[in-house]
Amino acid sequence: MTDWSRLLTEQRNPASAGVDELDTLELVRLINSEDTLVPAAVAAVLPDVASAVDLVIEALSNGGRLFYLGAGTSGRLGVLDASECPPTYSCDPEQVQGLIAGGDTAVFRAVEGAEDDPEGALTDMAKRNVGATDVVVGIAASGVTPWVLGGLRHARALGCGTVFFTCSPSAAGSVDVDVTIVAEVGPEVVTGSTRMKAGTATKLVLNTLTTAAMIRLGKTYDNLMVDLQPTNAKLRDRMVRILVALTELDAESASRRLDMAGWELKLALVMELCDVDNVRGRLLLAAAGGRVKAAVAGASESA
Repeated sequence: MTDWSRLLTEQRNPASAGVDELDTLELVRLINSEDTLVPAAVAAVLPDVASAVDLVIEALSNGGRLFYLGAGTSGRLGVLDASECPPTYSCDPEQVQGLIAGGDTAVFRAVEGAEDDPEGALTDMAKRNVGATDVVVGIAASGVTPWVLGGLRHARALGCGTVFFTCSPSAAGSVDVDVTIVAEVGPEVVTGSTRMKAGTATKLVLNTLTTAAMIRLGKTYDNLMVDLQPTNAKLRDRMVRILVALTELDAESASRRLDMAGWELKLALVMELCDVDNVRGRLLLAAAGGRVKAAVAGASESA
């Protein structure tokens, strides 16, 4: 039986003793002061984060998918990170998925008790045919959430790559995964409220996992997102501005080039930089694995 009282996430924070007696400015300063500890805790585990990124890159490069498993705040942050990948990087919505204890309802309202079922994630995973080509990232600030741990055990048995993120070092050692990431952010301002520092650490790590993986997979050109979807006016304007920045086109000419490329920015870039038509541009991109710089270099070599 888990001794919750020994978990780091359940400890009282001496810095916030008497927090209910502070005035508003003192209170927000205290919360902010504790929040500043989070980046250092994440920085301390960057080698582990990099190992997890490499697992994700390998899976996505070979047709696999990334799944997040979490309950409560951890699950919601997984769903958030997954949902932001398609518009930012033109990912198939199936490529990165967030699964949360209690199902979609739990994204908006707590489903009490769902996280206590160690077999609960298995049905969700089976519906999505999770298999050996996939990577499963379990997120549990406390380190002991049965729904997450059961899902990770199942993923391990299926041959998936597995990653465990937690803020509880005492719990991490008992979880058998390929990569363990332990961000020791310390006790929360409000004891046990892991939506605070632990949640911030989770957000930083998940952002890094998918952003680093997508960059390595050729979804950017330098630090510009070139695989975004033109789903609204702001993003269409950004696409025009990126094309202008990376070529000698003006805004009007860039819009025309994007029209010719079906508003696929990577294709428009290759067409313009290599002076090729739509068909040749697609062939160059395909040969380069979707990486614009490699496609341009390939066109120069074959010229």
